[in-house]
Amino acid sequence: MRKLATEKRSRGHRKHMQDQEGASMTGLIVHEWIERRGGSENVLEAIAAAYPDAPVLTPWSNAPERLTGHDVRQSILARTPVRRSKPLAALVLPLAWRTMVPTGTQYEWVIASSHLFSHHVRVPGRDGPAPKFVYVHSPARYIWNPDLDARGANLLARTASSVLKPLDRRRAQEARRIAANSAFVRDRIKSTWGRDSTVIHPPVDVDRVRRLAAAPEQLGDAERSALEQIPEVFLLGASRFVSYKQLDRAIEVGEAADLPVVLAGGGPEEIALRARAAEATVPVYFVLEPTDAMLASLYARAAALVFLAIEDFGIMPVEAMATGTPVLARRLGGTAETVIDGRTGIFIEDESATGIRASVNRLLTLDRAPVASHADRFSTAMFESRLKAWVQEGLTDGALS
Repeated sequence: MRKLATEKRSRGHRKHMQDQEGASMTGLIVHEWIERRGGSENVLEAIAAAYPDAPVLTPWSNAPERLTGHDVRQSILARTPVRRSKPLAALVLPLAWRTMVPTGTQYEWVIASSHLFSHHVRVPGRDGPAPKFVYVHSPARYIWNPDLDARGANLLARTASSVLKPLDRRRAQEARRIAANSAFVRDRIKSTWGRDSTVIHPPVDVDRVRRLAAAPEQLGDAERSALEQIPEVFLLGASRFVSYKQLDRAIEVGEAADLPVVLAGGGPEEIALRARAAEATVPVYFVLEPTDAMLASLYARAAALVFLAIEDFGIMPVEAMATGTPVLARRLGGTAETVIDGRTGIFIEDESATGIRASVNRLLTLDRAPVASHADRFSTAMFESRLKAWVQEGLTDGALS
């Protein structure tokens, strides 16, 4: 009886220790850095919601209001000038990610949300490095694709890329699995890193956009007044005011179609866009730094969203479609996957004034109900389901993919 009791206590002790080890072993989520606004940050929040017990590690956060209630850990870089210089960060982070995770902690897995170097992270596990799952918004554009990002065109960036490219490719081989946010990015992952990947489109909170669009009471007085000044029929261009977003093309489209244009956003190109608007043959209205409620209202009221940037995915077109608003886009980048030509939007094939006018006229005849239902394919719930299945399959079969 004593021996039996001892064996029971021994088994109980081993189980307790295993339970304790299981409690200390969990996943880790890493992200480049956290800003107040950004598509990659929206994805990060969805990943964190899918794995609420996994801490989030980031070099620094400029948005303490994001991920409230979640365990967000910042590195020592948060207390250095690196956080204020993206070029300096690009030089420092490849090494920093290798040493950012304390060696005394073990994790069962790590998900790296990557658009620069977070996939370089080295995370200790029980029997060596923890399995690494990389969700790729894009291989670093200004290293691999300076044609898509002017930041990679200067001499310093070109010099650094000659060193960083082979390192980036080598560390990408460490990933157990890689997911791309679009087929457009999947192709770039193949050509830059030589790895296959699974397409998991980013989450778009289509239900929230619809709720905001249907709740004008959430608008402030100034926002209501601004809406009253905007004509009933208009084309919308919305994004950060930076050159590659091509918001000047939204004005060009408005001129070709003889329709007023609203530009919503903010950024360094505001002065240039205002100068272009002053010369335009149609009225151009600016809505600076719109709240989420204001942006949703603009989506819902617009005749169409003009989105001609070449994006890796492009969340805004899906948000606009969620309110039933069709999209004028190019058959390039993420919009080639999210917009259905002739059903949820129109692809510009002829970029002459006559061709643009014809495309807009077709756009204005589309039924808005199918446009709205199509957006549900990119919902947050769909993203979470696919992400969890992708990670679980990778942990189960252990095969690289």
